[in-house]
Amino acid sequence: LVVPAIRGVDFSIDAGAFVCFVGPSGSGKTTLLNLIGCLDRPTAGSLNVLDTEVGDLDRRRAAAFRGEHIGFVFQDFNLIPVLTAHENVEYPLIMVQHWPPAERRERVRNLLAAAGIEAQADKRPDQLSGGQKQRVALARAFATEPAILLADEPTGNLDGATGRGIVDLLFDLHERRGTTLIL
Repeated sequence: LVVPAIRGVDFSIDAGAFVCFVGPSGSGKTTLLNLIGCLDRPTAGSLNVLDTEVGDLDRRRAAAFRGEHIGFVFQDFNLIPVLTAHENVEYPLIMVQHWPPAERRERVRNLLAAAGIEAQADKRPDQLSGGQKQRVALARAFATEPAILLADEPTGNLDGATGRGIVDLLFDLHERRGTTLIL
């Protein structure tokens, strides 16, 4: 059974833009982010991200492209439960970009501070509130200095005040880094 999720879409996003896709549940927002982020492959058409036809990439090359150019913030955080906040943010710097240890530690400390979560650096996800988990997820998403940050309902699991804080943090990080932000 084939269920078309996204049809007849044609758009471009300028580098450094902050773009929000809105629509009802089931309208294809997450699918679109997964396509842009090389988690899913288009079955038809073309998808060009940063001058790369990502629909043509095999799984290994898609993962490498994603690791080099794209950061993700998921609604359900997707933190690794056995790792501390520091280790979760550090993970892509080890696994994807192979940063030297001293530079990695400093980068992670700076990101945790920017996210206002440095005091929780040694806590595992089960020891953090929802807002703290989302701040760790944001720091991790920015760790590799991605050209594009994809945020799939980053405030969906949070209370109003915490959600506003996360949006403010997204705006601040976007402004300071010039990352293309797709929400």
